[in-house]
Amino acid sequence: MSTARDTARTTGVVVALALALTGGAVVLGGGDGAERPPVAAGPAVPAPWLGGGDLDRGVSALRAHLRAQPKDFTSWATLGTALVEQARTRGDPALYDGADRALDRSLKLRPGNDAALAGRAAVAAARHDFHGALRHASAALAENPYNERALASRVDALVELGRYAAAASAVDTADARRPGVPVFTRYAYVRELRGDVKEARRVLDRALAGATAPGDVAYVATALGQLAWRQGEYATAARHCGTALRADAAYLPALECRARARAGRGDTAAAISDLREVVARQPLPGPVLALGELYEARGERGPARDQYRLVDAWTALARAHGVNADLDTALAAADHGDKAAALKAARAEWARRQTVHTADALGWALHVNGRDEEALPYTRRATATGFREASFLYHRGVVERATGDTAAARGSLRAALRLNPGFSPLGAADARDAAREMGG
Repeated sequence: MSTARDTARTTGVVVALALALTGGAVVLGGGDGAERPPVAAGPAVPAPWLGGGDLDRGVSALRAHLRAQPKDFTSWATLGTALVEQARTRGDPALYDGADRALDRSLKLRPGNDAALAGRAAVAAARHDFHGALRHASAALAENPYNERALASRVDALVELGRYAAAASAVDTADARRPGVPVFTRYAYVRELRGDVKEARRVLDRALAGATAPGDVAYVATALGQLAWRQGEYATAARHCGTALRADAAYLPALECRARARAGRGDTAAAISDLREVVARQPLPGPVLALGELYEARGERGPARDQYRLVDAWTALARAHGVNADLDTALAAADHGDKAAALKAARAEWARRQTVHTADALGWALHVNGRDEEALPYTRRATATGFREASFLYHRGVVERATGDTAAARGSLRAALRLNPGFSPLGAADARDAAREMGG
């Protein structure tokens, strides 16, 4: 009797995890590979995830199930996708190797199955291979045009490749085939990239109103909080992130978002406390850099250096497991490391994909290496779509000032500070100083 109950319990957990990973609760996007400005609001296209304990239990249950049913190709595909998500939540890229093995096993058992192809798209995106992610997502959709994870991954890959018009078309297709939280949040981000913050907020509000599962509530509320933070609306951001944390107290993107909102309002101690918890559980470059800069702004250079070295350690680990970490390197090293390495990495990333984020990274890397005339076209390209990102405006203003265009520089720096006066504890202070010196 107990064996039967245990088997039923294990099967139930496996089925629940499979539904979560293939349905609305969890659709994997770019993970940490999704673009983000330095010390900004987390992944550009964030993905919801099961609480760490649930996810870990689900992975363990899947492994147990597959030991008993090793020819279950669907569960192998689910395990591969779950390992990608587990890698992201732990900040551990070594788990991608296990995801590869599980997905390969699924495809060997059932060649061309759309679940495993969609899982491969997730692994490719997590490793920042967005051309590969697009290829695998398209292959999955050729097998099953309604595969939700593949539809979402295709949008993510097009965004990460800078193909914004194609991303807008892809998200319309996804909405027609599988409307729901994963599609709504991607639709909102595609609109935000074009400067339509009002529509992005409207869509996210709609998604939150329709969300019932705690994971969906946490995901969408955090996306609303991040959007508010980018507009300098810190009280609104904190409110949304509080909603997310009430739905799922373990949801680290919400805790990171709350930390940034607290820092923007001047509560540095609380922000550091939140970020220390995030970094302890998920040492990804975004929150690690944010914590380092908060320490540095308080004059605590030793703890700040420790955080910057942690970014170097993570990128080395990521590269060892097939992750392209050039954008992370460019963003971190330009301000806190080897400037020549930052430029090399930024150039390599720009050669692979031309987006507003890679344009900004290359422009800034050129600037810190004293090549401002070369930098100017890239900083202008970073702000050309209408995407409202204060760090981009700040970088553009600094480069404009360095090239002698004082009027343009004053306008760009003022715009950055009007939009989000706490966009970075170091950059915002530098922007204010520069604006004052130019009479702003």
